[in-house]
Amino acid sequence: MEPQELAIIEKNLNTDAELKALWDLHLDYERRLDKLSKKPYLTPTEEADVKELKKKKLAGKTKLQTLLNKYKS
Repeated sequence: MEPQELAIIEKNLNTDAELKALWDLHLDYERRLDKLSKKPYLTPTEEADVKELKKKKLAGKTKLQTLLNKYKS
């Protein structure tokens, strides 16, 4: 995410509940993916979890980007 977008998020996090929820989810997915990526070996279940987390993170980022575009304009 660009510094300008991070600044918008930081500025509006406390006043926009939807933005806060999406940002919190984004950070949670990122943290969980990071934790899984540090493992030397993933079980098939963990591999499926990684795929699902990536899909959810991308969908959330798309919604987050839509909100950010409203703030930019």
